[in-house]
Amino acid sequence: MSFKRLEADDFLVSSDAISATAWTTNSPTLTAFYTSSVQANDSSGDYYLNVYDTTATSSIQFAIAYGNEAGSGSANYNNAVNGKSPTGTIFGQWQDLVIGDENTNFIFGTITSSQFFALPIERQCYKESLFLGSLTLNLTGSSGSIQLTDNSNYVSSVQFCEAGRIFQLITGSAGSRATLTSRNTSQGYSANSGSYGWLLPDIGTIILNPLALADFAVSGGIGLQYSGSTTASAAPNVSPNTALYNSISGSIGFTLNSQETITSDYVFVRPRSSEFNYSENPSFISGSTGEVLYSQFITNPQVYITTIGLYNDSNELLAVAKLSRPLLKDFTKEALVRVKLDF
Repeated sequence: MSFKRLEADDFLVSSDAISATAWTTNSPTLTAFYTSSVQANDSSGDYYLNVYDTTATSSIQFAIAYGNEAGSGSANYNNAVNGKSPTGTIFGQWQDLVIGDENTNFIFGTITSSQFFALPIERQCYKESLFLGSLTLNLTGSSGSIQLTDNSNYVSSVQFCEAGRIFQLITGSAGSRATLTSRNTSQGYSANSGSYGWLLPDIGTIILNPLALADFAVSGGIGLQYSGSTTASAAPNVSPNTALYNSISGSIGFTLNSQETITSDYVFVRPRSSEFNYSENPSFISGSTGEVLYSQFITNPQVYITTIGLYNDSNELLAVAKLSRPLLKDFTKEALVRVKLDF
């Protein structure tokens, strides 16, 4: 076994972005949506609603949660204490996670809102983040339907929050803004209620703006009916989570991809002509005298390189690379072996 110190130019770092479908169905578009009556009727159902891909016993794809600063949209924990309810708790949790300030509300475009829908994508569905420009969320309501996507293709500077990058949701599909109409602004926002929400790719979450969705079609909404809505389209007997689930499940599908950055370290090992031509193998050198057993191996040795080990300065083995086939080495040959480390 022989050693050689690597130089700075023997190392190269490379990063590659790899995209894949976000759903466990391995299809970019989720077209079937199911909920579990057990989960919906359980205590957790007061806070969120899990959405599955085929049946209620299959894989969770995402969840739906509604947050309201005033606690509207769900029953109070205690009738004697107004405003303390599951929707109020959800609002506070996401406010802390995303904004990091309990005194600051969500701002969708230019409109401040004290309520939202959160669609956290199941963690097993993506490895690092959501793929920008891949989102197409179809929604239906009493006033029609709409397609939403992110505005990542139309921003020159990225906005950040406690949860990482923020992108506004606009009308359109697959990262492309829809044709301008009287319903929407030139930015793709609703006419009166700001953007349709946020895409938070770094935590795999979509935040929807209930005010924009509850508007009628003339203002860019779909007339979403849910308990807690402040528009004329409100239907107090419909829970917010169920209302949004019905809006998604009644549409033509939900398209989304994920993204992962693979960082690779390349180590170039260069056995020169004068290096690595002898072996410490017992068949090569006498164990008692340390002499080369065969005279022809003195002037014309031949060895085969099969393994490369990477050590640190403390002589600790960090990684081992096996060659696909033995590499013949003698004084007439030089080699270049590229070792790739993915992590």
